[in-house]
Formats: sequence, C-alpha cells, structure tokens
Amino acid sequence: MNNEIELYSEPYRPQFHFTAKAGWLNDPNGLVYYAGEYHLFYQHNPTDINWGNMHWGHAISKDLIHWEELPIALAPNELGAIFSGSAVVDWNNTTGFQVGDEPPIVAIYTAAGGETPESAGQPYTQCLAYSNDRGRTWKNYAANPVLPHVVGQNRDPKVGWYAPKACWVMSLFLDGEDYALFMSTNLKHWHRIQTLHLPGASECPDLYPLPVEREGDKRYWIFSGANGIHIVGDFDGRFFSQIEEPRRIDYGANYYAVQTFSDIDESDGRRIEIAWMAGGTYPDMPFNQQMSIPCELTLRRTAAGLRLYRYPVDEIESLRRASFIKENILLNSEDNPLSGIDGDLFDLTIEVADQQHGQLLLKVREQDIEYSYDDRKLTCLGRSVSLQPVNGAINLRLLVDRASLEIFANDGEVTMTFCFNAEPSDHPLQLLAKDSSIKVNRLELYELRSAWK
Repeated sequence: MNNEIELYSEPYRPQFHFTAKAGWLNDPNGLVYYAGEYHLFYQHNPTDINWGNMHWGHAISKDLIHWEELPIALAPNELGAIFSGSAVVDWNNTTGFQVGDEPPIVAIYTAAGGETPESAGQPYTQCLAYSNDRGRTWKNYAANPVLPHVVGQNRDPKVGWYAPKACWVMSLFLDGEDYALFMSTNLKHWHRIQTLHLPGASECPDLYPLPVEREGDKRYWIFSGANGIHIVGDFDGRFFSQIEEPRRIDYGANYYAVQTFSDIDESDGRRIEIAWMAGGTYPDMPFNQQMSIPCELTLRRTAAGLRLYRYPVDEIESLRRASFIKENILLNSEDNPLSGIDGDLFDLTIEVADQQHGQLLLKVREQDIEYSYDDRKLTCLGRSVSLQPVNGAINLRLLVDRASLEIFANDGEVTMTFCFNAEPSDHPLQLLAKDSSIKVNRLELYELRSAWK
C-alpha cells in the first residue's frame, strides 16, 4: 500500500459506505440515536486487517452518510473480548448510571470468555458499559456480567424498551437456530421469558415494532436473525407469537449481522438498519470490510401477506451531482442509452414495462445484472431471485460504489447485496435488451460524490 495515497482516496476504498480508517471491521453494534447523532459501533480489530482482538470501534454521523470515526469505545478485559451487542438511551435512568442532567447511553455486549489470555476458561456472558458524555467515553459496569452463561456461545444481545410494561427486553442468540427473550426493569437483572426458533438463521437477533403502511396505528413486530431472515408476529412484552412464515429479504452474497437503530426520534419515525457487507476483499488496503448503506424498513400488506421492505435512506440523495434522466426508451440489443457516461459511483433507477419474453441486460463496472421475462428472475454475480412485476412494471434501483453493488427491486420488496472487485479503470455502463425489444418507462442515473470529501 502506497502510504502517500490520501486517506479515504485509496483505489478500493468505498466512497459512501462506512469503513474504518484502518484495521478489520465486522458486525454493526450499538446502533443508537441521541442528541442529533447516529452512533455506529462495530466489531473492530484496530491492530490488524484480519478478524480477532475484538473491540468496539465507534463512529458518529448527523445524516447517516457522512461519518466521523471516534476513539475505540470498548476494549477486551478480564471477562473476554468485546463481541457484538446493542445500545440504548436509558431515558428513565433505570440503571442508576446517570451523572448530570443527561440520560446515560448504555451498551449491552457479549464478553467472549476464552478469546483473550486473561479470560481463559471463562464462558460467554452478557455485560454492560455506559457513557454520561454522549458516547465519548465509556465505563464498564462494576458488577458485570449481568446475564451469566446460558448455553454454548450465547451472544449478540439486542435490547429495546417495551413501554406498555415499562421493561427492557433482550433478544439473545443461544445456539444453532435458537434464540431467547429476557426481561428486565433495570438492565442489570434479567429473567428468561421465551425461547424462539428461527429456521435458516443464526446469531445477531433483533426485535422491533413496525406500523403497517396505510393502516393507521396498526403495527406488528419483526424478529430477525443475522442474515435478515425474519418472522412477522405479535408481541405483548412477554410472548412473541408468529403470524407469517419466516422469510428472507436479501438474496445477495454479502448481507449479514443486520441491526436496527434504537431511540430514533418519534418525529422521524423511521426504523433504520445497517448490515455488515461480509466477505468483500480489498487488495492492499489498510482496512478490511465495509457496512451497507443505511436502509429504512417498512411493513406492507400485500396479496401474499405482510411483507418487509428495505430501501436506502433519503439522505443518500445529498451526494447526487450529475444526472441523466430519460423516459420512454425502446431498448434493443445494440444501442446503449448509457454510452459515454463514465464514473465509479452511481445511483441508478430503471423502470421497465412488463412483457412475456426477453431479457434486460445491465452492466455496471463489469458486473452483469439480468432480468429474464421468461422465468421472472433477477440474476447478479451468480445469485438469482424470483421477481414479479408490480402494476405492469419492474423497478430496479442500484447503488454502485468502488467495491460494492446494492440492488433494490420493486421499492425494496427484494434486495441483493454484493461486494465485488473491479479494476479502478472499469467504469463503463451498458443497458441493452436481448431476444426482444424492451420499453424503459423511466431511467434516472445520478453520479455520486464521495462522502469523505
């Protein structure tokens, strides 16, 4: 790596996805909003670009797009390495941690016993740390752990406040595809209230309410695992009851450890998530791994039942600069309407009319995306997913960064999250039809500026 290259301008550095300045990064942790700042904590090895030596890294943002990296929040201690967890604002000072006029921010994390020399022989337990200065400095709770070992490598506590019963609820991964829910009034003393099984999922649970769009105050609860497989159900503070069968939302190769923010202002009202884009490679870079773009989650009632949708937060539009917009294009196999457009950061939306036969072919930075009308499948980087037209059209939105591609189909009904390696010089865009002409109702292309500059 050439040390003379400016930080954040390295050739494989994502330009609008969060990366650590240096070192390894994985699971988003402790996603919490307080006093105008979004806090992103994350699994972090500050001394190497490979996994291990787990700390909580820390970054803040006022808009979910421009991030400022802060000093490490939590470091390994005598109970173990600092594995994944969550954070909340203790508005009512249920913990008694508050000093001064502001409520504490409390982190709930897994102490991974046996992962450090000083914790040899100890199990995985759940612990607290807290901050009284808006997350700038952290202190571990003296009586840790607050939840002793349950089974296996139990980990990844996700905590939220359940107002109707004035209690905290923790979702915890146990082992295999099993999870448990725990309840507490003060974050310090917990008792188990339910065991849940989530087929096809493991690790990193989340539990949160979502209103049903256009149904007033009607809301349901989502219980999800690390890969985004989730169940829609009801929750009364003591028991989660399933309504819909488990479903996947992302069909790409690099979507994992997804977590949603706590404590977002009611005036905003969004449920926002970030995932780790697991498995990317970044040759000769000082960092390793990246986060997904923050996405808003919505719950919609469809003909098939209640369905979870995810879509990029509106704040991404602040990076838009040059635009290319056209309507009513008839695609063929030779004339490329995107010819001559050059760049490596794009926000592209295309709506194509439904038809019985043919293929839509889209190439972005040498990555092929295809929609087949014959079998109603969207394919990219070796992965395929069924995608049916909605109101006579297929809608695709692509966010293209230097090392990643995120696809949001039909307003986020289906998503595909990918990391890829392209040469820095590979910029061409191509849009064609195969075996039949295809009508493009609307094409919107925005070149994006870097969030680091």
